[in-house]
Amino acid sequence: MSITVYGIPNCDTVKKARTWLDASGLAYTFHDYKKQGADPARIAGWIEQAGLDKVVNRAGTTYRKLDDAQKAAIADGGAPAVLAENPSVIKRPIVEHSGGLLVGFKEADWAQALL
Repeated sequence: MSITVYGIPNCDTVKKARTWLDASGLAYTFHDYKKQGADPARIAGWIEQAGLDKVVNRAGTTYRKLDDAQKAAIADGGAPAVLAENPSVIKRPIVEHSGGLLVGFKEADWAQALL
């Protein structure tokens, strides 16, 4: 199974997820938004698959710092571009695997999907 984890390495939730993957013996590729960027087309696919509310992290400080025009763009279909410019607004981690997509880290959901 091919597993790609998208996130930011210093995020506590990403750290927990990567620790869980390592402890479970699952090989994965890590995509660091800070170093490798975020692709708007990929983000659009995540939104289509999981929904806007699940992909956008509205609880974080980065979202709260967005100006009103950026927040309006997220609501009006411009989310992929805004999130690509501000990857910290993407909920973390996002995992692409052969069976689908996981957003956020919930151990039970990950075990069901990946083990």
